[in-house]
Amino acid sequence: MRRDVFQAIADPVRRDIIQHLSQKAMTVNVVAEKFDISRPAISKHLRILEECGIISIEQKGRERYCMINPKTLIPAFLWIDQYRNLWEEKLDSFENYLNQLQNKSDKNEQ
Repeated sequence: MRRDVFQAIADPVRRDIIQHLSQKAMTVNVVAEKFDISRPAISKHLRILEECGIISIEQKGRERYCMINPKTLIPAFLWIDQYRNLWEEKLDSFENYLNQLQNKSDKNEQ
């Protein structure tokens, strides 16, 4: 099965793994220690991230180190970014609506 970046980031555990690895490279064991799920489940998430090219896993002695490949996240960023203006407009409109409600409430209390 060919996976893509969108399948990888669809899962909250994988997004958390990406967040941790964005800080520094970690061994598989260190990644697993950060979660309350089984080691085999973490290994499966890491395998999916590796299949998508988001991380690479390198053997160094007895340890396997996970490192993020941030460039592979660019397609997801570009796709999400095209909707940023839309959401900013919606949030601004909602904020204005809440301010109007607050102003009406303040006038009614006076």
